[in-house]
Parts: sequence; C-alpha cells; structure tokens
Amino acid sequence: MKKLLITIFSLIIFTHAALAQDIFRVTSVNFDTSNSLIFLTSPDNTTEAIMKNVKMISLQKPKRVYFDINSAVLTAAPQNWFLNSGGVTQVKISQFSTTPAKIRVVFYLNEDFEQSKISFLKVNNNLVIKFKDTIGKEEYFQNTYRDEKSSSSDFYENLSISSEDTDKLKTAVNSPAKDEVLNQIQQSFSSTTATISDIKSVSSRTTEVIKKELKLKSKYYLNSICPNSNGFLISGFGVVGIEKPMYLTNPARVVFDLPNTILGSEIKDKEFKLNEDTIKVGQFESNKTRVVITSNQLEKYFPIFSADGQSALFVKSEAVDNSSLFTKTTDAISYEIKKTNPLTDEFIIAFNSPIIHSIKRDSSKLTINLYNALRYNDDTFKNTIKDSSLNGMTIDLLPQVGLKLSLPLEKDNVINCYLGADGKSIKIVAKGTNPRKNECTIGEKKIILQKCNGKKVVVIDAGHGGSDYGAIRAGINEKDINLDLARRIQALLMNNGVVVYMERDKDEFVSLQDRTTFSANKSPDIFVSMHVNSSVRPEIIGIETHYYHQESLELAQTVHASLVSSVKSKDRGLFKSKFYVINHTDVPAILVEIGFISNDAERAELVSEQRKRQTAKAVTEGILKYLNKK
Repeated sequence: MKKLLITIFSLIIFTHAALAQDIFRVTSVNFDTSNSLIFLTSPDNTTEAIMKNVKMISLQKPKRVYFDINSAVLTAAPQNWFLNSGGVTQVKISQFSTTPAKIRVVFYLNEDFEQSKISFLKVNNNLVIKFKDTIGKEEYFQNTYRDEKSSSSDFYENLSISSEDTDKLKTAVNSPAKDEVLNQIQQSFSSTTATISDIKSVSSRTTEVIKKELKLKSKYYLNSICPNSNGFLISGFGVVGIEKPMYLTNPARVVFDLPNTILGSEIKDKEFKLNEDTIKVGQFESNKTRVVITSNQLEKYFPIFSADGQSALFVKSEAVDNSSLFTKTTDAISYEIKKTNPLTDEFIIAFNSPIIHSIKRDSSKLTINLYNALRYNDDTFKNTIKDSSLNGMTIDLLPQVGLKLSLPLEKDNVINCYLGADGKSIKIVAKGTNPRKNECTIGEKKIILQKCNGKKVVVIDAGHGGSDYGAIRAGINEKDINLDLARRIQALLMNNGVVVYMERDKDEFVSLQDRTTFSANKSPDIFVSMHVNSSVRPEIIGIETHYYHQESLELAQTVHASLVSSVKSKDRGLFKSKFYVINHTDVPAILVEIGFISNDAERAELVSEQRKRQTAKAVTEGILKYLNKK
C-alpha cells in the first residue's frame, strides 16, 4: 500500500456519566494515514470483550467491507473520509443503530486491495484497525508546538475529506437527548454562548459546507473561529500545531503560525472581535496558516490545546478560569527521560486520561500548564530527571486544580512539544540543553573541559577521499581540492584560537557514518563539509551552501555571504538539502559547494592558488563571524 503522509482526523466528545457500564463508548476516532491505522478509543475497559464480536463482512459493487461494534455508542459526529491514494478509498464511521446500540465502520476498497491486509489489535483501550504490516511507534506523538519556522517534517499530502451524513450530524447537534451525550470534556472548547444559527456565521460546521469536498495538503484543516468568554477558539480536523509567536508593531499584534495547516475559505481573511481584541487568519503559505491577534496585552496571549489536539484556545493569562476548561481530572502516572543525541534531550510525561494543557515559551523558560492534572509523584519525578541535563525542570501546583511544569532555557535552545494520539502523553524535545563538553589537547594529553578554556570547537570535513574520488574532470579529482581547502581553513582557524578537528587529514576513505560519529564524539560548536560541485551541463558555474536542520540556517547564511562577497563566481544561493553528513549531525552543520569542476573555466580557477586562498579565507571569516555571535 502506497505510503501516505500523516493526517489525523479526530473528533472527541465525552458521554454522559449515566451511560450504562455495559455500553462500549467510542470517544475518539483517530486516523493515522502514514501508518494506515484507525484508533477507536474508549475510556471503558471493555475493548477486549468487544473485539471478540468483530466480524468483517464483504460486499461488492462497489467493493467494500464493514464490521459492527455491538453494544457501542459513538459520541462523535458520524465521519465520512475520502482518500485519493492508497488501497482504501473511503472510510465511514457512524452510529448504525441505537436499539440495539451499534457502531458500523465501512471501508471502500480498490479492486486490487486484499481484504486480508485489514486486521485488528488492542492497545490499552484502543480498538486499532491496521491495513499494513508495520506500526510506526514515533507517529503516536503529533507536534503541537515548535520553535522552528520550518522543519523536515513539513509536507504536502494530496488528501480529500467530506461528510455526506449531514442530516445525522444536524440531528445529533440539535437533539436534546444527544445534548447530554455530546457533553464536551471542557466548556471552553465549544462556543458556549453561541446558538446553532450563530455558529453558522463563523464555522464551517454547516450543512452547506460539510457537503463540500475539502482538498487537504496538510495535517490540519482549520475551519472555525469562535470568540468566547475565555478567548479565541480555533478548531478543525486533524492535529493543530503552533510555532513560536512573533511580535510586530504598527499596529501592535502577535502572530502565531500554524504549520502544515490549510485554512477553510469561509473564514479566510475574516476578522473576529472579543471586546477590544481582534483575531484574523489567512493562508500565509501553501501549507501554513497565520493567526494574527491585535490587543493591548499581546505578550499575555498563549494557546491552550484540547485533549484531542483538534482545537486551540488563545487566551490571556489573567482571563483563564481553570474550572471551565475541563469536567474530568487526571493524574500524572509516569515520567521518562532520555538523551537522543549529545545535544538533544527528550522528556515524556504520561497521564491516566486525556490532558488539557497550554504552552508558553519565552527567552528564559518553557511553561506548560496541565489544567486538569490533579496529582503527581514528586519523588518519582525528581529521581527521573536528577542525573539528566533537564534537572532544572520543576512541577508546581496551580491555584485550585492543575500543575505547572517549568523548564529553564538558554538563549539558543530549540524546543518542540508533542501530544500523544490519545491525549494521554506530552513529549518535550529540547535541543542544546546540556553543558557543552569539548575535547581539548593540553600538552600531550587530551582532556574534557566544559568550555575548552573558552575556545570554540569546529569539525572540518574534507569530502570524499581514498577510493572515493568525488567528481573528476580532466584528471583533476574533487577529493584533492577538498582536502587542500580543509587544511587551509584548519590553519586559519587555529591561528584565531579555534580548536579544529579534521574528519580526514590525508587521502583516505572515511564512510559517511564514521564522519558523523567522529563529529558527535568531538561535540563541536559547528560542522563544515567542503565539496566541489559537478553537473552534466558544463556551462553551469557558481557557489552553493547547503543546510538541513533549522538551527543550521544562520551558519549557512553567514558563511555563504562571506563566500559570495569574496570569491568571484555566481551566487547560486542556499539550499535545504538532505545530505547525510548534515542531516545526521546534531550541531549546526553546512555543506559548501565552492564551484563546478565540470566547467572548464571554473575548474581552472578552483585549482589556482588565488582561488584556493580566497575560498579558504572567506569560509574562515564566515565561521569566525558566526562563532563570535554565540
């Protein structure tokens, strides 16, 4: 089955407490297209018994299969998803009948899709429907907050969704009997003061819009803005992610960008008011939506995420009434911390039921409020983090109910936060939080110091080498030019007090993996790889600088600017590229292409003393300029 990129379409609405215990309540429907999984989640512990009754029924014209979940209630609106790639073309999930209570799930299949690929398994209280052989464990977490303005996780996906069950949905919304069943986990994640007619003016949840097929190229479809007593509620389909806010002037406003998000046309560029504050949304890029809030208290706005990840409530800190955010409390039950690489730490806190949380990040700390978390084990938490680089993290009590998790940050830390698919876990990934340990040579001894006596550390990578010649033209080998330049840069940097480690200082083969391992062991400040370009078109000339991770962008910009201002050749610009050595290096890393060996004139320059001297000097000056900023 063709790999689909991730899109989660989920609706979570909780049932009334008076429902009988023998009824299986499906409170969440999560669709992971990347791993071809559907999660039907319940707060009850009856999934195993329910699964024994699951039987697949095949039908033809069109080809489809379905199964029923008996004694079950779907507490979300009926869903009807259309997929335009892969073997499953359509999925319907609805309350098939109420007497007896029965949920029906229908899959429409391509003719060549084998029904045997569909299987069932149990994960905690999840009934999981699987279409292929592997489950990507990492996809359990969805990115809700990030510091970066772009990421390798950004993508475009051709996907369409729509709903034809508008009559059933309208009935579910208006029926008094259903109103109790559709009681949400928190009042603030709904338009508590709006009537059905009011919602029609600000939301796409109307019969007319639901009938439309929504073209998605993203993880989140934003289709509703509702001002309420607490702030501005945005909601839609999928999992909402938010970037670090930007503060602008004339007029004063705060900007929250939503990556991998498509905006519904019915609210595009419209403005909504809450007292003196306003909110406006627009499609900033092809897969990024921009939320702009104007207020005289901009710095106080921050997002609160619903437990299903579908909604975010933008509030001002003093306006938050904790008790209005939830109807059910939860407890922190476990903590996990690990170092994924020398500069990156990962912390996971898990709960026994879905968590309502906010994220606020400033220059000195990350603050996550866990509004419906009632209890945690302080000793277990402290013992988990005590020997880690995150040992400054604390948990404190909020007024009345809730916990506040705080993580002190340095200026250059990069933060990502994630929410589990079932809303029961939060993951924090912090880059650059540990003290830098660099290897320094003092006399004939190599020792580890925190700052190498204040010296900066650089790894220089001379591309190719040994049996790997790189590009070859007219008997000239790329590997030789790379090594010559690397040695020149090494000498210049050392003359300026920089500690330099060479990936290779002679003509020998070094594998790509060995290069990244070598760099990781040295814990440098930066990594610079030197290369010569080549093309099948001999007329092409010029200088390129490549980076991959967002934290490498400033280094790439600084070195590239120095190069193109000093070396007379065409400026071919910066490229975000997935070269192995810069993709698998955990510090700011760039790959510099100093010119084209395939062009006769530029090749002659590349081997000239003047061009070599100019290039080495320019790269060195760019590196020093970058290091002096840090």
